[in-house]
Amino acid sequence: MHLPDFILFASEATIYGMWGGALLAISAFASWREHRRRGRKDIDRVGIMPWRDIGALTGFAGLALMAFAGVGWIGGA
Repeated sequence: MHLPDFILFASEATIYGMWGGALLAISAFASWREHRRRGRKDIDRVGIMPWRDIGALTGFAGLALMAFAGVGWIGGA
Protein backbone atom coordinates (compact mmCIF):
# COMPACT_ATOMS: atom_id res chain seq x y z
CA MET A 1 0.00 0.00 0.00
CA HIS A 2 1.37 3.40 -0.96
CA LEU A 3 0.98 6.13 1.65
CA PRO A 4 0.71 9.74 0.49
CA ASP A 5 3.81 11.83 1.18
CA PHE A 6 2.05 14.16 3.62
CA ILE A 7 1.32 11.14 5.85
CA LEU A 8 4.60 9.35 5.26
CA PHE A 9 6.70 12.37 6.28
CA ALA A 10 4.36 13.79 8.92
CA SER A 11 5.62 14.44 12.43
CA GLU A 12 4.38 12.42 15.37
CA ALA A 13 2.35 15.41 16.51
CA THR A 14 0.55 15.50 13.17
CA ILE A 15 -0.16 11.76 13.34
CA TYR A 16 -1.57 12.24 16.86
CA GLY A 17 -3.67 15.11 15.56
CA MET A 18 -5.09 13.03 12.72
CA TRP A 19 -5.97 10.15 15.06
CA GLY A 20 -7.45 12.58 17.58
CA GLY A 21 -9.59 14.18 14.87
CA ALA A 22 -10.81 10.77 13.74
CA LEU A 23 -11.75 9.81 17.29
CA LEU A 24 -13.57 13.11 17.80
CA ALA A 25 -15.52 12.47 14.60
CA ILE A 26 -16.52 9.03 15.93
CA SER A 27 -17.52 10.68 19.21
CA ALA A 28 -19.71 13.20 17.37
CA PHE A 29 -21.36 10.37 15.42
CA ALA A 30 -21.98 8.43 18.64
CA SER A 31 -23.55 11.45 20.35
CA TRP A 32 -25.83 11.96 17.34
CA ARG A 33 -26.89 8.29 17.54
CA GLU A 34 -27.49 8.60 21.30
CA HIS A 35 -29.66 11.66 20.66
CA ARG A 36 -31.69 9.66 18.12
CA ARG A 37 -31.95 6.69 20.51
CA ARG A 38 -33.35 8.90 23.29
CA GLY A 39 -36.03 10.27 20.99
CA ARG A 40 -37.39 6.93 19.77
CA LYS A 41 -41.14 6.48 19.62
CA ASP A 42 -41.32 2.83 20.71
CA ILE A 43 -39.66 2.56 24.14
CA ASP A 44 -39.35 -1.23 23.82
CA ARG A 45 -37.11 -1.06 20.73
CA VAL A 46 -33.79 -0.83 22.53
CA GLY A 47 -30.60 -1.02 20.46
CA ILE A 48 -27.54 -3.02 21.38
CA MET A 49 -24.90 -0.33 20.83
CA PRO A 50 -23.80 1.59 23.94
CA TRP A 51 -23.58 4.94 22.13
CA ARG A 52 -23.13 6.97 25.30
CA ASP A 53 -20.11 4.92 26.37
CA ILE A 54 -18.61 4.91 22.87
CA GLY A 55 -19.01 8.67 22.66
CA ALA A 56 -17.47 9.27 26.07
CA LEU A 57 -14.48 7.01 25.54
CA THR A 58 -13.67 8.18 22.03
CA GLY A 59 -14.21 11.80 23.06
CA PHE A 60 -11.78 11.51 25.96
CA ALA A 61 -9.17 9.68 23.87
CA GLY A 62 -9.59 12.16 21.00
CA LEU A 63 -9.17 15.17 23.28
CA ALA A 64 -6.09 13.62 24.91
CA LEU A 65 -4.50 12.96 21.51
CA MET A 66 -5.32 16.48 20.35
CA ALA A 67 -3.69 17.85 23.52
CA PHE A 68 -0.54 15.81 22.82
CA ALA A 69 -0.57 17.03 19.23
CA GLY A 70 -0.98 20.64 20.35
CA VAL A 71 1.99 20.36 22.70
CA GLY A 72 4.04 18.87 19.88
CA TRP A 73 3.00 21.57 17.42
CA ILE A 74 3.78 24.33 19.89
CA GLY A 75 7.13 22.71 20.65
CA GLY A 76 8.03 22.76 16.99
CA ALA A 77 7.69 19.11 16.07
